[in-house]
Amino acid sequence: MLSSSTRRTTTSLLRPSALASRSDILLNASNNTNTHQLSQRRTLLGLVHAIDKRVYRWAKGVLPPISKTENIALGSGTIGFDRDIFSGNPSLQHLIDTYQPSITAEEQSFLNNQVTTLCTLLNDHEVVTRKDFSREAWDYMRDEKFFGMKIPKEWGGLGFSTEAVSQVLAKLATQCFDANATVAVPNSLGPGELLVRYGTPEQKEYFLPRLANGTLIPCFGLTGPHSGSDATSLIGSDCVVSKHPETGELGVVASFKKRYITLAPVAGVVGLGLNLTDPEGLLGGSGEEGFTVALLERGHDGLRMGPRHIPLNAAFMNGTVEGEDVWIPMTSILGGQERCGFGWHMFVECLAEGRGVSLPAGSIGAARSVVAGVGAYSRVRKQFRVPIAEFGGIQEAMAKAGSDGLITIAGGDVMNAIVDNHEAPMVISSVMKQNCTERGRRIVECGMDIAAGSAICRGDKNYMGNAYMSLPIAITVEGANIMTRSFQIIGQGLTRCHPHMSDLLKALQLPPSEEKHAVKIFVKQFHKIVGHGVTNFFGSVSRGVGSTFSSAIRSKTAYKNGDDLLAYHEKQLLRLSANFALTGDLCFSLGGRLKFEELLMGRLADALGAIYLGYATLHHYHRRRGIDGLEALTEHAMLRLEREAQEALYAASENFPGPLGPLASTVMKMGCFPLGGLTRPYSDPSDQLTKEVSRLLTTPSEIRDMFQEGIYSAPEGTIHQMTDLINALPICVEADKVATSLRREKREPTAEETNLIAKADALRDALIQVDVFEHATAEEAQPGYVRPALQGTEDRFANLDKTVFREAA
Repeated sequence: MLSSSTRRTTTSLLRPSALASRSDILLNASNNTNTHQLSQRRTLLGLVHAIDKRVYRWAKGVLPPISKTENIALGSGTIGFDRDIFSGNPSLQHLIDTYQPSITAEEQSFLNNQVTTLCTLLNDHEVVTRKDFSREAWDYMRDEKFFGMKIPKEWGGLGFSTEAVSQVLAKLATQCFDANATVAVPNSLGPGELLVRYGTPEQKEYFLPRLANGTLIPCFGLTGPHSGSDATSLIGSDCVVSKHPETGELGVVASFKKRYITLAPVAGVVGLGLNLTDPEGLLGGSGEEGFTVALLERGHDGLRMGPRHIPLNAAFMNGTVEGEDVWIPMTSILGGQERCGFGWHMFVECLAEGRGVSLPAGSIGAARSVVAGVGAYSRVRKQFRVPIAEFGGIQEAMAKAGSDGLITIAGGDVMNAIVDNHEAPMVISSVMKQNCTERGRRIVECGMDIAAGSAICRGDKNYMGNAYMSLPIAITVEGANIMTRSFQIIGQGLTRCHPHMSDLLKALQLPPSEEKHAVKIFVKQFHKIVGHGVTNFFGSVSRGVGSTFSSAIRSKTAYKNGDDLLAYHEKQLLRLSANFALTGDLCFSLGGRLKFEELLMGRLADALGAIYLGYATLHHYHRRRGIDGLEALTEHAMLRLEREAQEALYAASENFPGPLGPLASTVMKMGCFPLGGLTRPYSDPSDQLTKEVSRLLTTPSEIRDMFQEGIYSAPEGTIHQMTDLINALPICVEADKVATSLRREKREPTAEETNLIAKADALRDALIQVDVFEHATAEEAQPGYVRPALQGTEDRFANLDKTVFREAA
């Protein structure tokens, strides 16, 4: 029972006036709480925004300002499979479904007929000795439109695909590297392709038919003494917008000094890269300052073309293009006045073909030559009565040349298909240029080591020497490999291909007046980058452990099952892609300092190149599977590529630079190699696999047939060293089998076997010979010529009483 006082209190609290008063109190308390919470939330949000702003301003201060030209470069070209690798999740099936390299019947006919005929007209040794082609060869290239393969048919060209052009260039390289270089330039940076895309109607109508039929041979002038192939500087190639002093016509006055310009000594028209300025504002809003391309014909007032460089021992035309205060009307600006300052867009979007297609085609030709010619030579040539193909050192070099050859061919096939898919992948084209020309050099070096003396004596019988001297040229042109590897590939790749970096960079470039908007974009993309890094970290760990386990239990002969071959190596590439993507995310800890850490970028370029070419090699296997022995060669190539990527990433983790380098190194090692050395499972191919690959490349096989698909074979009855070696191979191999059988069975040969062995011996004796010259120079050929050393000998003997040993005795 409640007491009377309690009942009174309760009754008073239940009165309406009391209830209302209490409700007000509770409401006020609630409002105070909400106000306090809202205030706290606003304070917290303000603090977060302040932190975001500070981080944004710090990042903006750390990142060097991006120039207008660099911005254009970042926005030019396309991204595709390269972005998939940077994301850490590329798909082999997507690559297979999207890119299918092929050529038409018309293109195949051109390869079989016109290209073969041109090769027949070219004697490589004579070309190099004369430092020029014959008039007949020049006329044939013009008449058959070798310089207009990429120009559309509507303008009189052949309208060929990129794959067809690549195959033409590769086949020419198997006979004459100078022909490869000469035909490559008009079909990449001609400037025929630039005219097709950007020329005015009048420029197209005048130039394209003349370029297509060979009336005008083109060249492109970019490189200068102080700028190399760097189109962002163009030092010493200046032009100023002005009016003609007599007619008042608007144009530019240009001074330029170009060098290393291929085809300049014989070109009829040059595309000039110039740095245009407009101090008086004469453009009037039509066009702008910056990299501009002008078209000048030979004979233009003030234009000097003709002097030659001689790159190493090469014969292709290469020289200078110079002029001072040259008047150029606006009608000669490629694309007209409105395209002033637009040259970087033109250059970048067309550069993919020159760097990613034309230069690798030379390496593809070298690979086919080494496998076809040197592979046969290693069976023809005997030492200690044994074909040198049976020696371990030869087998190692031959297998490396073969797997590098497969990698180069596979990379070229995918790159060609990408370009034919109307893409212009700047990062992949840089990877192809750097990686394939370097592999081409290694391939030829292996061939030179195997062929030895026969490869260093010049003459008609030497099909290796000129390629050996030409490949270093390919390595230096269109951006030297040392620069492409240590700066360009990753510098462009991280900014262009990372899934979130491009938008973040754009936010950092916005003016202070747009800071509020910029901070929002920056924070959003920054969070995405962090999330991307975390995802790649855990993906690297899980894939690393899984790949290590699958590698440990895998049989050394598992590659013989094609499905297992594809599944296993795709799994390894996915693991390496996650490792690479994680490392790319960690690179952002360096800020703007990244562009100066070229050792790190070089290692990451090696990893990216190995991953891309690994996918290309699996893509090739998927398309060509069924060729007997392709599994062994693909396995050999993939094991080498996986080890290359692994070692590049490990070296990066051991040497990660910057103030946060130790932390980044630790995170990278934990993500990429979570169990230390156990999670670095990739090693070089076994000796057993190396011997098997070498056997396939040095005996008649379907693998050899695959490499021989794209080489020049001389007509029957023609003396041609590589063709003769290829034809002799099955005879020599069969003769060796007979000889082995005779020794094992201890019997005399039959008449047929005797003839076979004699024929093989005769072929061997003929094919191991090298060229000998009565005189090496035109001076030596002069009547009465005596070599200086012999003159000195005669003079010394003239003062002696006895001039022969018998007199002295």
